Amino acid sequence: MKIISVLNYKGGVGKTTVTANLASELAYKGKKVLLLDMDPQASLTFSFFTPDHWNEHLKQSKTIKNWFDSITQGTVKPYLGDLVCEPKNVNDIVKPKNGRVHIIPSHLGLINVELELATLLGAANMTQAKKNYIKVHGKLREDLQNFGEKNEYDIILIDCPPNFNIVTKNAIIASDNILIPAKPDYLSTLGIDYLQKSLKDLVKDFNEYAETLDDVEDANPIILGVVFTMIQIYVREPIAAQRRFISQTSRLGISVFDSFFRENKTIFADASQNGIPVVLNYYSNGTHFDVAQEISNFVSEFEKRI
Repeated sequence: MKIISVLNYKGGVGKTTVTANLASELAYKGKKVLLLDMDPQASLTFSFFTPDHWNEHLKQSKTIKNWFDSITQGTVKPYLGDLVCEPKNVNDIVKPKNGRVHIIPSHLGLINVELELATLLGAANMTQAKKNYIKVHGKLREDLQNFGEKNEYDIILIDCPPNFNIVTKNAIIASDNILIPAKPDYLSTLGIDYLQKSLKDLVKDFNEYAETLDDVEDANPIILGVVFTMIQIYVREPIAAQRRFISQTSRLGISVFDSFFRENKTIFADASQNGIPVVLNYYSNGTHFDVAQEISNFVSEFEKRI
């Protein structure tokens, strides 16, 4: 089992699109995939369920916020399995291939959890401060690993919020790998080097504190690479202006996927509304078929890297 966080400081880079399509194609290949939506915008959740369904059936008791609330309130943590939902439209397609997609939905109220978690970091002395740090940042890892192994998931994908708050840090500490979606433009690539440094600092701090405590394993998330999204194509290649930013990212020493996600607002928007990611749709239109095939190529490259 692999746990992978999908992360970028910058919003609007196609992070959710990458996560939803990656999970769906892996399931179509026979994998059992768990999605964890940690972004308060809940875009991944709404890629599989309508807002009305979320509001009526999931909002109160079937989101990751319920788990975080138990940490901040000191109550008994809900079993993660009680938060898992099964998107019907996708699973109707992947079940004949022996795959499965499950999701723990997000909640708009996650944005307030950050402040509540921060209050748990205070302590009267350094020893207690270290214990609190590990407790606040490492609890998700413990529960997610146990739950994932018990239920025999092949892959767990965490859609992270576009920041580096405590919720995001919980995801990173829980992860084996980090996948970074990015647009090939100035703002989207600007923070990748800083993100890499922030990851190193977080892991260093967590592992230093973990050394002082018994039965706490080191964290060691490894960056799989950057996958570029919203690519504009000319003669089957990214346009020159985008190739420049792709090359700049490669020079940062971070691996870049050969595969990419092409820009096509129409089919990606339609897919979200229908609850079936692009990669699972069949297209007679040549351009649309190429988009789906490029996503499939990315998933094959992803499998080789993990």
